[in-house]
Amino acid sequence: MRIAVAKEIRSGEARVALVPDIISKLTKAGLEVVIEAGAGVASGFQDSEFSAAGATVKSGNVISDADVVASVTALTPDQMKSLKKGALTISFLSPTTSVDSIEAAASAGVTALSLELVPRISRAQSMDALTSQALCAGYRASLVAAELSPRFFPLLMTAAGTVTPAQVVILGAGVAGLQAIATAKRLGAVVSAYDVRPSSADEVKSMGAKFITLELEALEGAGGYAREMTEERAAKQRELLTPYLAAADVVITTAAVPGRPAPRLVTGEMVSAMKSGAVIVDLAAETGGNVEGSKPGETITTANGVVLWGGKDVPSQLPYHASMLFSRNVVNLLLLMTKSVDGKPTGEVIPDFSDEIIDAATLTYGGARRTPEGKK
Repeated sequence: MRIAVAKEIRSGEARVALVPDIISKLTKAGLEVVIEAGAGVASGFQDSEFSAAGATVKSGNVISDADVVASVTALTPDQMKSLKKGALTISFLSPTTSVDSIEAAASAGVTALSLELVPRISRAQSMDALTSQALCAGYRASLVAAELSPRFFPLLMTAAGTVTPAQVVILGAGVAGLQAIATAKRLGAVVSAYDVRPSSADEVKSMGAKFITLELEALEGAGGYAREMTEERAAKQRELLTPYLAAADVVITTAAVPGRPAPRLVTGEMVSAMKSGAVIVDLAAETGGNVEGSKPGETITTANGVVLWGGKDVPSQLPYHASMLFSRNVVNLLLLMTKSVDGKPTGEVIPDFSDEIIDAATLTYGGARRTPEGKK
């Protein structure tokens, strides 16, 4: 069977779904890999590297006759319609924001797998692209904050006097938040973090940061995510967090609820209480924003001198390693669906819906949208 990777066409997307050093795992499984010429250039991977790894590099349309299409972002409805019946796609494919592409896949008889829907279970960790890309985003967030801040991050002892370290507050201690903590600490900042899940306190403290404890109800959700909160609780949380933000030099927000708009953690009033020169990095800007006034892809300076950076395509700003991690997630999911007879690969990719990972991740099959068996 043929696996194809085309150039990403979404504006600002620099990642590629497969990288050269992972190709051999697919060819050893009996699969043919075709890469569109130039697909990896923006990520730092040249066509010659793909060829040397065993892939075929072609110009023009590589997906219309492919059995499997791997991409970072969802294929467009037109791309879905161009695929042959029975083809399989693997990509980020949100059930809430990619409805047109999902419907097109169903109409075309395409089997579409969504990496957002890979369950958060131990057996699926190597396929969890949300986690791998969140790690990239968290790292990048602290670098952006350090670049935008007018302050040093570390404590410095100089002949001219002592420079005190930056005070960094991170809201949300999931994968992105923990990586932001680790990076800010490595840069020398004093870091505090808050999460609605008290169970994250030990992880925060293990990074050398202080956990902010608020007298509020815990919101532990399924799969390690936080549950959505009521407006009453959100208002009380904002009230209690305001003094911490007012004292901060940098605030990084990373909170997300799968399948829903990002929770509003920081209001305009809270931003107005922060000091001039403070920096806010909102990693959730693309899904509605944790911070009032943030806009994806824009850097805004408020009337009181606070710099507000809205994240957009943040993992794509580190395309080399983001692509490496993403491609491993894709290949591990693909290899879960490859078949062998007497230990020898058949070169076939066949989804098995009795496997809870494949069941949860597959949105369309056999010309229709499908409901995972585990949710019936």
